[in-house]
Amino acid sequence: MVIKGTTKLLGVIGYPVEHSFSPLMHNAAIAHLNADYAYLPFPIHPDNLKAALDGFAAMGLRGFNITIPHKQSILPLLDEVSEVAQAMGAVNTVWRKDDCWHGTNTDAVGFLAPLKSLDKNWAELPAMVLGNGGAARAVVAACAQLGCPEIWVVGRSPHKLAQFIESWKASPDIAARLRSVNWSQMDDYLPKAGLAVNATPMGMHPQVAASPLSEQQVGLMGEGAIAYDLIYTPRPTLFLQQASDVGAIAIDGLEMLVQQGAAALEIWLGQPAPVEIMRQTLLDYLSERHPRSR
Repeated sequence: MVIKGTTKLLGVIGYPVEHSFSPLMHNAAIAHLNADYAYLPFPIHPDNLKAALDGFAAMGLRGFNITIPHKQSILPLLDEVSEVAQAMGAVNTVWRKDDCWHGTNTDAVGFLAPLKSLDKNWAELPAMVLGNGGAARAVVAACAQLGCPEIWVVGRSPHKLAQFIESWKASPDIAARLRSVNWSQMDDYLPKAGLAVNATPMGMHPQVAASPLSEQQVGLMGEGAIAYDLIYTPRPTLFLQQASDVGAIAIDGLEMLVQQGAAALEIWLGQPAPVEIMRQTLLDYLSERHPRSR
């Protein structure tokens, strides 16, 4: 990739943002397409979010992704927000058009990608979501799109759980499927869950010895149930290792990362993204960084 005077800028904002793999896969895709773009990480302190947006407009930034902690706080700063992002209460993709900032959320698209290839009757499979933070919002919206009849959101704080459930009232179809479950009640629900999703940071590198579920709890999952971990380092996480051992289908977050990024790139460039290039770039990098990952 050659940076020229005509090169247009894209990027990702977060705080911190050093951990993001988005520049790796996006710049690989841009080089493959021979597009005159470059994708950069921008560490933006929460207090500087409005100033950063003004600066991006002044410098002609074409678009950017958003990671923690800005996905929700950026909403009132945008000129137009898609219906899906409004329902989720979070934005992960922004682009500049007609001197306005437009936002949407491609996380649910990314989350659904590996699930759609499975032969499952989702209308008969309740989903369990471990965690009630920002990542859980995309999972809830995606599970509703799948048609899961019930979505059990598990958390430790009754107050935060109640707030999470309340936040979906503007989306009655989703709200009707939601039920809050305290962490201590989880064992009663696990045997009935067709899909269990880790939307917490438990098990993320370097704390690879952690799992949101104990070995005994994972054993409560039925054979053929799906264990989905949004984490992709290490590969596999302890949670997914345990799930595979009891006959569950294990899915990590790498494909979600790739597919949500590909959907964003298509918005910015107006052409199909090279998904295979993006995926292989990350697989190669993870293999070099963590040789024992598989």
